[in-house]
Amino acid sequence: MQIVVGVAVVRGERVLAAYRPGSEGGWEFPGGKVEPGETEAQAGARELREELDLDVEIGASLGPGVDISDKYRLHVYRATIVTGEPVRREHAELRWFGADELVEADWLVPDRPFVRALRNQL
Repeated sequence: MQIVVGVAVVRGERVLAAYRPGSEGGWEFPGGKVEPGETEAQAGARELREELDLDVEIGASLGPGVDISDKYRLHVYRATIVTGEPVRREHAELRWFGADELVEADWLVPDRPFVRALRNQL
């Protein structure tokens, strides 16, 4: 099964989310597929450089993985920004959410358990 890494970039008590447009769209933690020879942390850092022009330090996991489909499994990690400000390249919108603004229904289904875990940590 292919692992997909999502990254919850946390700054203070806020978390960065990216909006995926379309009929099945919603908020998600940015990230992407782990390439051969990469660790999950390396993949998360690479994806955020590519998608958001951010250098991040990947931290703790937000819980066990969640199946996206029969081919993909999502793992989400907390991260902090080392350098850069987020630049929207692949998503319709970027937004910083406070803990009280994290409404699970607005997120893609696989990301929701991680939203819940993160809200409890902020």
